[in-house]
Amino acid sequence: MSPEGPRPADGSRPADGSRPAEGRRPANGSRPTEGRRPAEGPRLPGRAGPSRLRAGGARGALPRHDDRRRSFPQLVPHEAPDGRFAASWWGNAWVDALEDTALDPARLARGRAYAQRGHVDAITVTPGRVVAYVHGSRARPYRAEIRLRTLGDDDWERFLDEATARPEHIAALLDKDVPHALEAVTGLLPAPGDLVPDCTCPDDGYPCKHAAALCYQAARLLDEDPFVLFLMRGRGEQELLAELTRRNAARSAAESALAAAAAPALPTVPARTVLAPATGHSLPPLPPPLPAPARPGRPAVFPADPDAPDPLALDLLAGEAAARAHTFLTTGHDPVAALTPWQDAVRLAAAHPGSGLTASTRALYRDLAYALDRTPTDLSRAVAAWRQGGPAGLAVLEEAWDPPAGPFDRARPALLAADLPAFRPWRNRLSIRSLQLRFGRDGLWYGYESDADREDWWPRGTPDADPVGVITDLLGR
Repeated sequence: MSPEGPRPADGSRPADGSRPAEGRRPANGSRPTEGRRPAEGPRLPGRAGPSRLRAGGARGALPRHDDRRRSFPQLVPHEAPDGRFAASWWGNAWVDALEDTALDPARLARGRAYAQRGHVDAITVTPGRVVAYVHGSRARPYRAEIRLRTLGDDDWERFLDEATARPEHIAALLDKDVPHALEAVTGLLPAPGDLVPDCTCPDDGYPCKHAAALCYQAARLLDEDPFVLFLMRGRGEQELLAELTRRNAARSAAESALAAAAAPALPTVPARTVLAPATGHSLPPLPPPLPAPARPGRPAVFPADPDAPDPLALDLLAGEAAARAHTFLTTGHDPVAALTPWQDAVRLAAAHPGSGLTASTRALYRDLAYALDRTPTDLSRAVAAWRQGGPAGLAVLEEAWDPPAGPFDRARPALLAADLPAFRPWRNRLSIRSLQLRFGRDGLWYGYESDADREDWWPRGTPDADPVGVITDLLGR
């Protein structure tokens, strides 16, 4: 018998709370608990156990976080109330690139429905690749993937230079916003054809509904965090923020040093002298006006707001106003005062990079054309004419006139002498099949091209006083 008294037959602890004698096994066959090492419990993924943490050197260090691979949990089902799948302008630009690439609208619609109903599992994003499992009609999900080109070092240099050139751009990025100007510099957002879908399903659609669902859900990730877009293009958030901080500090230090070294002592006149009553003595002259700045000031960054005008349009108008004011201040001449609203719209569109190909410039072309009761195609053709010859090139596009005898009459013999076919004349134009020459009021010839047997002429090449030179340029001789 135990010195502690009798033990129940089932081996349980006595009612008085005493424990079995150390080293003796209870009658139920269980092992005594005293003397055993406490259980450490399950280890969390990625965490080192006690023995690894005690080890010295690199093997004992915790693994370093790598933000060039990010995984996002499954998004909840989502229904866009306004018909637009994403909420941000860059998220919708991503969707536009997908929809412009798709060959089958029906598959695209099914993929959108899959995404809205939450059929897309967790999404993993790495440079140039977006991957997730998507549930379809079968029990086993399919592995869908979207690939896109990463930006090169030169593209990232331009992006970082533009971002650090304006403090408000850095502030916008830290606030999880993407200014339109930064996207226009490097083309961060994909253009039609940039997204390459792939899936393990047997459907050979481009894209299939599973890859389309993944692409739609990726737009929602971009809404929540635009740095996901930067990761898709090749740079992680920590790397970008560190480089932005370094460049911003260097720029601020350089500007402060330059301002301190170059700041001239401005001439002044004491206020008491200016305000003193006249006593028959002439007052000293006032200081000269301050010198004009070397370049126009930069407008503020306008945040996106569904109840406010388009931030890109505001940025363009503010930048244009600053440039015009600076030119008028320094030269006394307003370079666009004589332009009509249509000419000014064409000039604005021609000055913006992208030619209507990126999401931001497509919106710009659409809004400018709508405001003047034109189509985006009309505006694109006018932009090509403006880039070809400025206001004179736009006039050549839109005006047919009867030139006087002289250079126009001498053009046809010169073309025949150069072994070129005979061109058909009509007013100030000479045409043959898919080529056309237009004689401008400035005495230059402007080249145009069209598809065969169609009257769809587009400006091409550089204006020249020699019609043979214009045609030779168009033919690539």
